[in-house]
Amino acid sequence: MAETTLLQPWEQIARFIDQEQTAELEAFLHDLPSGEMARAISRLDSEHWGRLLMLVSHEVAARVLDELTHAQAAEIIEDLPAEKAAAIIEEMPSDEQADLIAELDTDEADAIIEKLSPEERADVRLLSKYGKDTAGGLMITEYLAFTDDQRAEQVIQDLRRNADEYAAYDVQYVYVIAKDTHTLRGVVRLRDLVLAPHSKPVTEVMLPNPVTVVAEASLDELEEFFDKFQFFAAPVLDEHGRLIGVVRRAAVNEALGERSDKALMRLGGIIGGEELRTMSTSSRTIRRLAFLVPNILLNLVAVSVIASNEWVIEKVTALAIFLPILSDMSGCAGNQAVAVSMRELSLGLVKPQDAVRTLFKEITVGMFNGIVLGLLVGLIAWLMRGHEFGMIGVVIGLAMMINSIVAVCVGGCVPLLLKKLKFDPALASGPILTTCTDMCGFFLTILFARLIIIPYLPTVTPVG
Repeated sequence: MAETTLLQPWEQIARFIDQEQTAELEAFLHDLPSGEMARAISRLDSEHWGRLLMLVSHEVAARVLDELTHAQAAEIIEDLPAEKAAAIIEEMPSDEQADLIAELDTDEADAIIEKLSPEERADVRLLSKYGKDTAGGLMITEYLAFTDDQRAEQVIQDLRRNADEYAAYDVQYVYVIAKDTHTLRGVVRLRDLVLAPHSKPVTEVMLPNPVTVVAEASLDELEEFFDKFQFFAAPVLDEHGRLIGVVRRAAVNEALGERSDKALMRLGGIIGGEELRTMSTSSRTIRRLAFLVPNILLNLVAVSVIASNEWVIEKVTALAIFLPILSDMSGCAGNQAVAVSMRELSLGLVKPQDAVRTLFKEITVGMFNGIVLGLLVGLIAWLMRGHEFGMIGVVIGLAMMINSIVAVCVGGCVPLLLKKLKFDPALASGPILTTCTDMCGFFLTILFARLIIIPYLPTVTPVG
């Protein structure tokens, strides 16, 4: 027992798998905190992943996958036989089923879908018709709907008769649909249903004309909807007004969080906005190189400004000390503007045609910040090197001042322009910003050095 307690969770899971102790493994997974599940599974090797899912029940396997990201879950389940994978997926909520299958290769996904039960297969194909970040893509198909010709007693009897099945539905509302057209007529709160006389028609208990969302509603529209209405969930209607699912507030919040996480990853240079260290080394290497290699070319463009004026650096070597500071500070200022533009784009507050307005807004901030930063950096440069070149603080300060204005203007407008050109602004804004600010900063520093310092050096060798 003492030895067991010293083992890390993933080590204990691996031991249970190796010894094929199914009961102990399932009990251990059941007691493992939700936050520890993903960490423990990610520390297992790929061989143990498959053996884990083959060893435990379908219900436990589904819970394990539900704790992981869709990318992780897809990587684990893709090596299972299609029949086994389908059996596990059937134990998951319909929205999770669709998201997981969407992560798989087309051939693997098709093979698994064919092994699903007809009802589950229809649900997956229904959800796959809609975009991932739409009401149709986020909705679940596990909901309770009764026809408008039924009475309260009939509904209550059905709820009691199928209590075990409905327990997994997280029921808050009962929906009333037209018997012939399946269009949504109203919604019944469980409290009203329980208190209603048994013989009363559900149409007299329901709340008519409920607030709904259409299947094509975007994630931003759903966020606005749930900000306006404090509902647990909302019914989703197709183009004919028929009830096809329910989108939960929790699912919308989760999707918003995932979108923010992926945008942050793309800003960091991760292609596709998704990378985990459980992924294969080759996949991670290719993803990163796809971003890093083009950046080499952009950096070469930036340093070409220095290369063509190398003689200036040779004459005023102190400039080399301050060029990295200039580059870094301008990049930081520009990235702040990028972050604001990305946020406003996600909230729908700006559109690509608002680039000119954004430019003027950033110029104002850039001027004030540029003056402050220019004075600070210039003062530091003068204190460090003033005894050698009295005007070097002026050169660096002026370059910093102007380049800060350029940085915020570029950072504010580039995401909008990239959006208009159908490029990913989160992924491409950073490299473009860095290249522009570096080129401008290096050019300004060398230009001011040639105008202010070079002419007053004791010996000057004209070049070019």
